[in-house]
Amino acid sequence: MADDSNSASNTSNNASEQSGSQNSSQSQQQSSSVMAHLTANKIETTLWLTRLATIVCSICFLLPIFGGNPYSFYQRALIATAATSALRMHQRLPNVQFNMEFLKRLFVEDSSHYLLYCIIFINSYPMTMSLIPVFLFALLHASSFTKTLLNLMGPNSMMVVRNLISKLEAQQVNILRFIASTEILLMPAIIVLILTGKCSFIMPFIYYRFLSLRYTSRRNPYSRVLFGEFRIAVEYLSQKPQCPMFARNILLKGVAFVCRLAPQPAAQ
Repeated sequence: MADDSNSASNTSNNASEQSGSQNSSQSQQQSSSVMAHLTANKIETTLWLTRLATIVCSICFLLPIFGGNPYSFYQRALIATAATSALRMHQRLPNVQFNMEFLKRLFVEDSSHYLLYCIIFINSYPMTMSLIPVFLFALLHASSFTKTLLNLMGPNSMMVVRNLISKLEAQQVNILRFIASTEILLMPAIIVLILTGKCSFIMPFIYYRFLSLRYTSRRNPYSRVLFGEFRIAVEYLSQKPQCPMFARNILLKGVAFVCRLAPQPAAQ
């Protein structure tokens, strides 16, 4: 009986050791797969890291619970976004040329739009609204690469993170619409800053150029869509019987003024 008990115990220990060895081997293979993917995709990995930096610095600015200078985190978030945009531009247009054709191709790229965006706001009075687009774009793009890494780690790895990414992907359209709304509403916010003496008079002119580029973007139609929806909403409010005549005239003149400024989308 004792021999049988010892034999069963040894068999159980051997099975446990084999299982532990297999788990360790599987974990090493998954880690190797992740490292191989990171090494083989250096540019995408760098973009992932700069986007993570944008996310972390934005959170540290919005929630200053970790100490440090909030303005420093504000600038770091924009610097990380500028690095992301510059690297993405290099990825899309690797051969730099000094001619008008190249400049036209350059300004068609969304990454050039946000490089200009970072230049506009990096030395300005810190605005929470200005970090919302860069934070959300970084979150969307970083989550996609993170999901790829999780798939390499195994189908059941870090389920909490997987669930968060799935919820984020389900809300992608709403997030892109919110980003476009924030881009548009930043213009009146800039005008308010001018009236309070917190930014220069040239800033709205430069930001208008950014909005024009976003409006004519080939990859992201949400700025055009939101401008159209805002126009419909304002015209609807102006036609309500409760709307005073002077307010109606101001709203309609404002709509007409914005429509005159709207650029024509580039031909596809």
